[in-house]
Amino acid sequence: MNGKVAKEDLDSRIFDTLNIVLLVICTVIIVVPLWNVIISSFSSGRALAEGGFIFWSPEFSLENYRAVFNDPGIWQAFFISVSKTTIGVVTHVFFCAMVGYGLSKKYIRGRKLYVAMGVITMFFSGGMIPTYLLIKSLGLLNSFWVYIIPALFSFYDVVILMNFFRNVPDSLEESAKIDGAGDWHIFLKIFIPLSMPAMATIALFNGVGQWNDFMTTKLYITDQSLYPLQMMLYEIIVQSQTQSMQNIGGSAVIETTTKGVQLATIVITTLPIVLIYPILQRYFISGMMLGAVKE
Repeated sequence: MNGKVAKEDLDSRIFDTLNIVLLVICTVIIVVPLWNVIISSFSSGRALAEGGFIFWSPEFSLENYRAVFNDPGIWQAFFISVSKTTIGVVTHVFFCAMVGYGLSKKYIRGRKLYVAMGVITMFFSGGMIPTYLLIKSLGLLNSFWVYIIPALFSFYDVVILMNFFRNVPDSLEESAKIDGAGDWHIFLKIFIPLSMPAMATIALFNGVGQWNDFMTTKLYITDQSLYPLQMMLYEIIVQSQTQSMQNIGGSAVIETTTKGVQLATIVITTLPIVLIYPILQRYFISGMMLGAVKE
């Protein structure tokens, strides 16, 4: 008996050790490239040209970031990115919450038809050309609202919120109606506060998508005053590539390189999401589980 217990204890220790080793390996695989990108973004053109470093740069420089921030339109682009992400997240979450609240009620007429229509949109779409023609007919070309209105609705998010609302006890709604509360009052004062974990999860997903959205600008925007940060940084990278080509045959040492500017843009675009994610992380798991599991 003691030998069996000792064998089980040895197996458990081996299993725990393997888990720790695997965790360390995965951490190294993830952290080392990120650290190298950050260090390389602060490296001079000479150090990047020579290469050969991973954890520490032999020559630090801020010229890569100066090349990015010296562009006159960078702050306007940053304002557009923050504006479209903030407005887009708020309107998207609120609109999906309204639809999900309505579809969560079994007494709504045609609810199954609406759900079936929503599910179809999850698998099929009109395609790029019909979507472009629709955006053009709505007058959204070269408009800030092209970032907001087409992104208002996502049936995937509606399903999460709909299932979350179903878990709210009916007694809460019934007692509120007895006290004279209407549907809007119940929705805003009871369901919205109780659904914060699910809404924070959807806000995180949509916020990352809005912040990283690049194709909307490429397809529908030609006015540079409406360029978001990602599009402006793309323009900076293209300009830096042109300057690098012009510097060939010139001075052997340049302050910035195309690679350095690219790495600086990666850090700049990633930093806001990295800062916001820990704030919403505590809602992430609970929101996904509560909104996706149906008893």
